[in-house]
Amino acid sequence: MGELLNGFAVALTPANLLWGLAGTTMGTAVGVLPGIGPALTVALLLPVTYHLDPTAALIMFAGIYYGAMYGGSTTSILLNTPGESATIVTAIDGHQMARSGRAGAALATAAIGSFVAGTLATLALSVTAPLMVKLALAFGPAEYFALMVLAFVMVTTMLGASPLGGWLSLLLGLTLGFVGIDGLSGQARLTFGIPYLLDGIDPVIVAIGLFAVGETLWVASRGPLVEEILPVRGSLLMTTDEWQRSWKPWLRGAAIGFPLGALPAGGAELPTLMSYGIEKRLSKRPEEFGRGAIEAVAGPEAANNASAAGTLVPLLTLGLPTSATAAVLLAAFQQFGLQPGPLLFDHESALVWGVIASLYIGNAMLLILNLPLVGLWVKLLSIPRHWLYAGILVVASLGAFSVHRSAGDLWLVAIIGVVGFMMRLMDAPVAPVMIGLILGPAAEQHLRRALSISQGDWTVLWTRPLALGLLVAALAVAAAGILSRRQQVRT
Repeated sequence: MGELLNGFAVALTPANLLWGLAGTTMGTAVGVLPGIGPALTVALLLPVTYHLDPTAALIMFAGIYYGAMYGGSTTSILLNTPGESATIVTAIDGHQMARSGRAGAALATAAIGSFVAGTLATLALSVTAPLMVKLALAFGPAEYFALMVLAFVMVTTMLGASPLGGWLSLLLGLTLGFVGIDGLSGQARLTFGIPYLLDGIDPVIVAIGLFAVGETLWVASRGPLVEEILPVRGSLLMTTDEWQRSWKPWLRGAAIGFPLGALPAGGAELPTLMSYGIEKRLSKRPEEFGRGAIEAVAGPEAANNASAAGTLVPLLTLGLPTSATAAVLLAAFQQFGLQPGPLLFDHESALVWGVIASLYIGNAMLLILNLPLVGLWVKLLSIPRHWLYAGILVVASLGAFSVHRSAGDLWLVAIIGVVGFMMRLMDAPVAPVMIGLILGPAAEQHLRRALSISQGDWTVLWTRPLALGLLVAALAVAAAGILSRRQQVRT
């Protein structure tokens, strides 16, 4: 509790409050705009914030992450076009509510549910993070390697239409991570005689290429969309019946979203789908689902926001990203010379708890920003798409060049952007690329350290109980993924 109070002292300074407000505002805006998510936005801002105070920058990034979770519901409800993939479920009933003149109630239950679930999930983060830190201190090199193997298996199994696409994406990320000078032998790896590659591939450059350039090319390739933006009709104040039908889904959504968000399962898509299914099963009016049931908006939106806090648990305590946005956030930490994990809580306690405290403050800011200013967010939807994405490409190019002032970075961003575009065409997930790029070298380091300690004895990887348990869990997840895929093919 003392650390959290110190965190509030950090987060409540005027400068950090302004950075938090800037982050939540930008996050809401990018959540509202279709096709622009927190991963893209944080990737674009990484070069800009290079010389910023680390605490201020990370508070702003956390605000962007939370804000995007909020803002995506506005687009889903009024436009039937999810601003974020996690709000796909919200669009099913939220848009039907808007078409029947209940857009105000849909936006209200989404915003209030996100606030309730986000606050509860942040409270759970405050409690579980110190416990996870104590567990992480028991990890040795073998356990960390096994944990990363489990993360690799989960992100490749649970993301994308096919596990093959996930494994190919991970292989690409691992390959990019191994480019450069080997820290142990001093030998150049995968540089092909190009001096530019001797320093390795910067995760910031890859993030900009994948999420900014690749996403922009993907959206542009689909051509102009004819969109009908429904007006916000009806009061933003919920009726007594709507409150009664919403509060239980909010709590259930928070209980579902937080633990599932902490798993390397790709973010909030799984908890929102589970919340929708549970609410339909428990509802006294299941026939309304798909036609404008308020529970179908309240539960998934709560699960969506709670999963964001869940994602931060393995990121902060183990240095393990479980989604694309978490991978970019990990790159942000590393940009400032910080490595998330148990030691971060000892060496940078004020920073970590300041970021956690800012989540409580950001939730309150977002509730104020979303409901009274909903008209402003709706106007953002009228921005011509060609202007919007042309601006993103310009900012992405300037940001990439500013990292090292190297023309090679511009070429690499363009190449990675085209690769990201082709991956989207093939329905291959891009998150495993970032996770492989960042965790690959760390996994290699832990493997080498474990073998060095055991004098080359590979049995060290499965003779330690915790490491064995993690490897068995990885095998179980892989087997479950194969069986699930076969069942889908048969069906």
